Amino acid sequence: QLQASGGGLVTPGGSLRLTCKASGRIGKILTMGWYRQAPGKPRAMVARIFFSSGTSQYADSVKGRFTISRPDQNAVDLLLSSVRPDDAGVYSCNIFMYDNREYFGQGTLVTVSS
Repeated sequence: QLQASGGGLVTPGGSLRLTCKASGRIGKILTMGWYRQAPGKPRAMVARIFFSSGTSQYADSVKGRFTISRPDQNAVDLLLSSVRPDDAGVYSCNIFMYDNREYFGQGTLVTVSS
C-alpha cells in the first residue's frame, strides 16, 4: 500500500513537501518516486530515487527546483520549491519493483495559485 500526503495549495514561488510511505508486504523495490498528471496531459515521471544506489532522477522541468529524498526505508519525500503554475496537477507515488511490477498510490492534488 502506498500512502501519500502533503498536497494542497501553494503560491507561485512557494514550497510544498509531499510524502509517500509504502507499507505491507512490498518486496524488493528498485525505484520509488512521484509522477504528475496535469489536466489534459498524460501522467509523467517527476522524480524518482533508486533504492540500491541512492541515485535520483528528475524530469527536466523540475531539475534544480524539486528534491527527492528518502527519510525512511520505504518512504520518499518530494520537496517542491520555486513552484510554478505548470507544476500543478495530481501527484502520484510510484514504486517499481525488481520483478517489473509497478504500483501507483492514490494521487494528491497540488494547486498553484496566488
